[in-house]
Amino acid sequence: MARNAQVKPLAALRHGEILKRIATNGFVAVNELATYFGVSHETIRRDLKQLADRKQLEVIHGGASRRESIEPDYEERVTTNAAGKAAIAKRAAALIEDGMVLLLDSGTTTLALASALKERRNLTICTGSLSIAHLMARMPDTRVHLLGGEVDPREEATVGVDMLEAIARFRVDMAFIGVGGVSPKGEVTDYTRIGAEQRARMISVAHEAYFLVDHEKFGRLTALRIPGDENVAGLVTDRPPTKAIADALQRRGIPLLTT
Repeated sequence: MARNAQVKPLAALRHGEILKRIATNGFVAVNELATYFGVSHETIRRDLKQLADRKQLEVIHGGASRRESIEPDYEERVTTNAAGKAAIAKRAAALIEDGMVLLLDSGTTTLALASALKERRNLTICTGSLSIAHLMARMPDTRVHLLGGEVDPREEATVGVDMLEAIARFRVDMAFIGVGGVSPKGEVTDYTRIGAEQRARMISVAHEAYFLVDHEKFGRLTALRIPGDENVAGLVTDRPPTKAIADALQRRGIPLLTT
């Protein structure tokens, strides 16, 4: 009885540390946890299964990741990691020259980038984001094209087939694209099929395309891979990912640009 009484507290301590690491890094590896806790791989796998059964994480090959299925509402995301998004915006803005045609994806990180472009002149902005269009229309020497489509109230942006067709009409120097997550294997993903297709189209029409990814999305699993993600010119982030994810991105040919 005494031995069994000790097992549960030890398991609870492991579970707490596992969830803490996932909250910080986005994922955990079985071998690293086994070494850290001094237990077998089988024990860690049982821990991960228990946490997955409680819907606190997602078990993946070799470890576990955050459980993500529905993207938070736009208003909630605006205040999340605002400093990190501002740093990403500053780094991305340094890539942009006067006179460029830019395709800005919807999202709070691309909105931060739009705010960082006040010193640029003679820009042409193509976007489906209502917030970005409203902001950029007030900037001097800036032309704004609001790409057509049905408005998604959760994203406050246009989506759908009309949006896909509108993207294809423009000659784009640079596209800046948001993502749902970056898997432990370096796959850049989205929450919905139409979102993944729109972002793939943005990559295809731009001379250079960049993902804007705040560090909280590293290790996050969402359902749909963005086709053509290996063709981007770089991934701009506020904080480097774990070595495993950085190596995976390098193998996929996606350069990291950190702030």
